[in-house]
Amino acid sequence: MAKEKEVKEERTFEENLVELEGIVKELENGNVDLDQAINKYSEAMKLAKLCSDKLNNATLKVNQILKENGVLEDFEIEE
Repeated sequence: MAKEKEVKEERTFEENLVELEGIVKELENGNVDLDQAINKYSEAMKLAKLCSDKLNNATLKVNQILKENGVLEDFEIEE
């Protein structure tokens, strides 16, 4: 199972998002038995966390600016 998690973390945000959307559609369709639904829900939650973590990391990087001295610093808008 750890190997499965590594593989998902190595995939791009977009790849994980496509898989998550597919699982959501399957669950919304309602043609999944209870055991499969529970497994798919669990998988969807893992994918959602991976996507959320990647978005949060991207947001942090975008909110930083490289200063002239090469130090990354939080970006602040001066009014």
